[in-house]
Amino acid sequence: MTPRFTPRQIEAFLAVAELQSFRLGASRINVTPSAISNLIGELEDSLGFALFERTTRRVALTAAGRRFLPSATAVQRQIAQAVTAAADIRDGATQVVRIAAPLTLAATLLPYLIATRPKPQRIAVRIIDTPVVWLADRVAIGEADLAIGPDRECPPHIARSPISPTPWQLWMAPDHPLAGRESIPWHMLERLPMVAAGRDHEQSIWPHIVASGTTPPRHVQIVEHITTTLGLAAAGQVATFSPDYVAPLAAAFGLVGRPLVEPDIERSLCLYARAADRMSAAVQTVFDHIKTATPVRLATG
Repeated sequence: MTPRFTPRQIEAFLAVAELQSFRLGASRINVTPSAISNLIGELEDSLGFALFERTTRRVALTAAGRRFLPSATAVQRQIAQAVTAAADIRDGATQVVRIAAPLTLAATLLPYLIATRPKPQRIAVRIIDTPVVWLADRVAIGEADLAIGPDRECPPHIARSPISPTPWQLWMAPDHPLAGRESIPWHMLERLPMVAAGRDHEQSIWPHIVASGTTPPRHVQIVEHITTTLGLAAAGQVATFSPDYVAPLAAAFGLVGRPLVEPDIERSLCLYARAADRMSAAVQTVFDHIKTATPVRLATG
């Protein structure tokens, strides 16, 4: 028999899984601890297996719970998209265009592009913030109509359209020892404490540095989110590197940026779309606006 569960049960499961606490999970979804316990119990009864190991000291996912977690997350994402689509229909939008973007662009460039798109347009543009490594995948599986982000290899059925070159910068606190320089050669970072969001740089820029005869930075701490790298850099203990489109977010953290040179490395900012599909009029409108307006926005800050 097909398990039957509700969005509220999925919401309760994800809250407890993330916070590892029934009390905190209940607070997040605005129910009592006993109510969230009932929701989890009903979900477990429907699925036919336990989701959590409960002790007096901790709450942890069972092996089955860990395996179910990605599917539950996907269900919640689809529900959220359905809710948004319903709101768009109710508010009179004739077309919805979904754009996947990494956090930096989702928080800075895309809101500007959405606000300045041609009017009047009964087009609702929705942002899906996602890690750089998943951009093409979001388009490939149909979760997004377009994606915008750094140049990356992508499947043959995904078309990649360059928008604007983006040179690399070192971001650091104003009192960092290198902040007084106009530009910074890559070799000066070899022994410098650094932090980076993910390992994308190892494929995108390390080969260029090595090819120039320079040794890449050796002491790079890896974290998941770029906001974490900027926060650590703002504390003055490390510096971080990224394309210069990060500037608005870096400025919010009080960081200064300096061009990284010798070698000069640029990375194209690209739009991704499904190659075999003819774009709808709405998607084409948004695509054309992003391609035209992005270089202007990046040039003016």
